[in-house]
Amino acid sequence: QVQVVESGGGLVQPGGSLRLSCTASGSGIDFGTMGWYRQPPGKQRELVATIAANGYTEYEGSVKGRFTISRDNDRNTIDLQMNSLNVEDTAIYYCKAVVLFVGPYWGQGTQVTVSS
Repeated sequence: QVQVVESGGGLVQPGGSLRLSCTASGSGIDFGTMGWYRQPPGKQRELVATIAANGYTEYEGSVKGRFTISRDNDRNTIDLQMNSLNVEDTAIYYCKAVVLFVGPYWGQGTQVTVSS
């Protein structure tokens, strides 16, 4: 059984930083690309950043230079370091882990609120 669990959300002031973590688990499971997505209030879910098993990364345009995604393949974890946060970054952040030859699994989400 595959589980994907996020942690690290919270309330931060504009200009502040937060670090999100995600752990994917499953006996004998090989994970492919993992990533972070977000759903702002009243909007659809959107890509934030992804990282392949070989370390290749992709970022949504508005977070480039502010967010950094990293990965530990031994522990099947990814982190998202978010700097220079602004109110437009307020959203529920979801972790997605792709199981090779099976499909994607999603976490339950963690709330990030940027407000003064």
